[in-house]
Formats: sequence, structure tokens, C-alpha cells
Amino acid sequence: MAGRKVTRDDLRQAAEKYKNWGKWGPDDEIGTLNYTSPKDIVAAAQLVKKGKVISLALNFDNNGPQGGKTNYPALGRINPLHTMLRTGTDAYSGVLDKRGIRAADDMVVMPLQCGTQWDGLGHVFYENNMWNGYDCREVSSFGAAKCGIEKTKAKMVGRGVFLDVARALGKDCLDDGYGITCEDLDLTAKKQKITFKRGDYIIVRTGQMERCLKAGSWDGYPGGDAPGFAFETLDWIKRTELAALASDTWGCEVRPNESEEGTSISLGTGSRSMNSCLWRQSFRLPALSARRSIHWRSSDGHVRT
Repeated sequence: MAGRKVTRDDLRQAAEKYKNWGKWGPDDEIGTLNYTSPKDIVAAAQLVKKGKVISLALNFDNNGPQGGKTNYPALGRINPLHTMLRTGTDAYSGVLDKRGIRAADDMVVMPLQCGTQWDGLGHVFYENNMWNGYDCREVSSFGAAKCGIEKTKAKMVGRGVFLDVARALGKDCLDDGYGITCEDLDLTAKKQKITFKRGDYIIVRTGQMERCLKAGSWDGYPGGDAPGFAFETLDWIKRTELAALASDTWGCEVRPNESEEGTSISLGTGSRSMNSCLWRQSFRLPALSARRSIHWRSSDGHVRT
């Protein structure tokens, strides 16, 4: 697709070529998580050597990325609001004693996509449908009757693969607007001596989040221009048969998108990804069903075990 904008017709053709609708039956709601078998999970557990745990998540607090300035329309999301309902000072003053227990309590109000999270397959629609052909009206003001993230609760375990694309290309951070290609991903895997396996959970580092954290500002991050997956990587996603994909950017796909003006279709292939925005283009195909995830923090860019 290099050298020209992706058209609506290109998106329709890609939807037909890459979609997984019906692959795991008409009632499926977890998409490519089906690629990970119980044997794969056992094998993944045997890879642990040191037992060191590293969180890749942003803190849920008022220092999150919501509210950062960009050149694009705001999505209306806020950072988490944390309120204490009972405190230690309440306990010390004795006002809690009438209940017979001294304890702290609190509450959090937040958009579910305000920080690090996995997208459910009911998040993005291709025209009037979500993953597996379910009617988009299955998501109502009561929530998602189909393809909600809760359907993944007993499935999201497997081998994690960290691809440091920025480092493989000799950069601290990829430039905003840089579209990561299939060649970039394969080159990174080769340099890291990684062989992909069906059902892998793949985390891709661009360095964008670290750049924002280092600068002390989220301006440009929430919905702004960013490095990310080029449209062509749909082929890589299909070829690797990954279970889910995560990145350290707002939307995983490259921003600005490669699509022509006015073409904003999310196809939905059935892959979970980690991201929180609805920029429809690239691989966000309700057809593929690969889960996507965003806002993943890669620490200092190193992987430790």
C-alpha cells in the first residue's frame, strides 16, 4: 500500500481476505484466543526462570494520559478519580466506632479505557457488525451482550513475546507517523532470535510512551500522531496466528492512518489488542478477532525474566 492512501474498497477487500468470522463456530466470542491451547499454557509456564514479576501497566491515577493535548478531537475520557470513603483519620477520631469496625474504604470512577487495558471484541464495529458477525446493537446502554471482555477471563494466559522494534531499527523511539512493516517485525524477531508460535501474546515496543514519560507530558499521545502498525501488517497478524497484540502507543496502528480522508472503517478480525481508541483502519478488524491492547509500559525497554 506504500505510496498511496488505503481506500474504502481496500478495507473491504482486506476484511474478506483476513476475517476469521465463523472459524471457531457461530457462537464464538473470543476470536484468536482460541489459538492458545492448554498445552501452550503449560509450555509457557515452564519458561519461567527467575520468577521476577514486572508490571507493564500505567498507574490508575490522575497522572495518566487522558487530557493530553493533540490536534485531533478529544474522546471525552478522563483520568481516574479516586475518592476515600473512610480513612485512618476517621478511625482515629472514633467516628467509625458505631459500626464496630475501623477500616479504610475508597472508590474509583474512570472510563474503562483511560489507561492500560485490553480491548474486548465488542469494542469496534465493521459497518453494522462486530466480531463473528454479531449485530453491533448487541452493545447497548446496558453493556455488551456479546463479545464483552469478561468472556476472556479464563483464556488470557500464554507465552509472551516482547518485540523491541525501536531498538532493532537503531532508535530510542520510532518517529510519529512511522508505519511498522512486516519486514520490521520479522527483522526484530530475527535479531532477538525469536521464533513465533501459534497462540503467542506479542508486545511491541515503539518507545513512544517512554518518550512521553521522560518529557513529563502526555501532549500528543492521546489520539495524536504515533508510530504503529502499517496496514500491510494485517498479513503478518494472520500469518503468525497470534492470540493477542499489545503496544506502548494509544492505538497500536500508525497515526496518521494510511487511509484516505473520510475512510474510517474498523474491520474487526477477532484479535484482541491493547488500545483504547476507535481509529478505524489498519488491523483493527472485527473480522480477524485478534485482541489488541494499548498503553503498555515497557520499563526501560529491556525484557527481564
